[in-house]
Amino acid sequence: MSSPAEPPTPHRARRPRLPLAGVLRPARPSDIWFKPASSVVVSAAVPNLILLALGRLDLAMYTMAGSLCALFCHNLPYAARARTHAWVVVGMVAGLAVGLLTASLTTAVPVLIAVAALLAAAQKTLCEATRVGPPGNLVFTFISSATLFAPQHFGQVPGHLALAAGAGAVAWLVTMAPALVRPEGPERRATARALRAAAEFAATGGTAPGHERARSAAAGAVHAAWQSLLATGARTPARRSLERLVVRAEVALAAPEASEPERLRALADSLRGSGPVPHPHDLDGVVDEELLGVDAELAEAARRHPLLRALAPGSALWPIALRTAIGCALAGYASYALGVGRPYWAIVTAASLYQANVVLTWKRGIQRVVGNLAGVVLFGLISPVADLGPAALVLFCLAFSFGAEALMSRNYWLGSICVTPMALLITEFARYQGTGGLMADRAVDTVLGAVVGVLAAFLVTNRRASDHIEHALTAVQHATEAAESALAGPAPGSATLEGTRRTLAGSLVDLRAAVEAASGEWWQRALPQERVVAAERAGHRTLAATVRRQGLRVLEDLRDLEDTTT
Repeated sequence: MSSPAEPPTPHRARRPRLPLAGVLRPARPSDIWFKPASSVVVSAAVPNLILLALGRLDLAMYTMAGSLCALFCHNLPYAARARTHAWVVVGMVAGLAVGLLTASLTTAVPVLIAVAALLAAAQKTLCEATRVGPPGNLVFTFISSATLFAPQHFGQVPGHLALAAGAGAVAWLVTMAPALVRPEGPERRATARALRAAAEFAATGGTAPGHERARSAAAGAVHAAWQSLLATGARTPARRSLERLVVRAEVALAAPEASEPERLRALADSLRGSGPVPHPHDLDGVVDEELLGVDAELAEAARRHPLLRALAPGSALWPIALRTAIGCALAGYASYALGVGRPYWAIVTAASLYQANVVLTWKRGIQRVVGNLAGVVLFGLISPVADLGPAALVLFCLAFSFGAEALMSRNYWLGSICVTPMALLITEFARYQGTGGLMADRAVDTVLGAVVGVLAAFLVTNRRASDHIEHALTAVQHATEAAESALAGPAPGSATLEGTRRTLAGSLVDLRAAVEAASGEWWQRALPQERVVAAERAGHRTLAATVRRQGLRVLEDLRDLEDTTT
């Protein structure tokens, strides 16, 4: 059984540094960046071109609300995507409805700023609780805040909401369309990521420098792959083969010294395209018995309510929600006090900053300012051409929407270079506005929103971050003990052992996330680093033992790969 947790070694709390180096460094692009990029272009082009032909481009702001929903859910299996994306459209229309109704009832700017701040906090909280993203809450906040400050009559609201809902339906169809040609595409990608991450860990042999970080990354990728497979709906033969491949990645976590990284990478590469899913025959028999736990977990998942747990008292989301509400309100009121014409830009800037901790918020603030100011300059350069006519306006807007998604995953500031001129062009759908005034307002609101937003992150402390580590440590200890009890049982391939193994894997991922979130927070007690390291090591040892206990023959001979992987 697990040994009792050692008492924490006393040491002084240390404030994390606020880095400057590397904040703007580009990273690898997302492996699916082209999916949201192309989807949003198609989804926006359909209603915008129709409105252009009808001479009603002034209504494009409302259809854009629905079209931007095409940015979401591309990482989800199609069964889950259909449900989740429908809720995204509902959430977008609901936020738009609040904005339009409020704007139709009052023009008092202080009231509009208060509503925008509360909406931004609610949208941030719900997106984090449901893990909808990327791009998360920012798209919702941009639309609802912009409509709050647009002239509106009560009688116009139903028609404008209908336009948004119709464009959202188009976005749903576009987002679901790839299922016709590659129905297991998201699960294939999640499984391939798990195999590649396991290969990176196997390459360390479990002992080389950096192996702890590689192991955590691989455990997270394997956990994400299981989550993807558990959300697929019916367990088809292809999905059962994918489950076996995820087990292959788990085996590499359990025995990195016996795994061959190149073969794991070859399996990952074989999942590209729409060909047959490789079937690792060396996992037949015992794995069929082991995967009985998947059916039990599918039934259990239907009874879970993650949203209610995420919103429960003491949740880690409440400090971030409070930061968002206060930061957005202060940014909006500061912009209004300075006489800037569009305080909602300051609100949106502040809403875009808030991440899991202060350090990440600081980094996002720098990226936002640099990207937006560069985007303002770009808008000034293309404005003479964009102002040639409505068609040019639409084409530039579509081009920038594609560029934003192409660059966003490399670094937020790069994507912002395209997002900023796109947002400025959208404001000109209704009527032409002076380029100089737009540029000045956007630049001032960007800097103001970023400064006030970051200050709010420092002022609204999150002392619960350390508490969440304690809760995560307790969960890991209980999951480890449960797995060890199952290991002591007589049934090596039981569904009980499989369930406890996956629970332990998930608790280890949650612990690592809690530690990373807390390590970037200020104004809190010292983190229990020694206990975290001990719990992670014990948990991963037990996790490896469960794989061995299940008698996977692959541990005896990992070289026996089928010909389809070569």
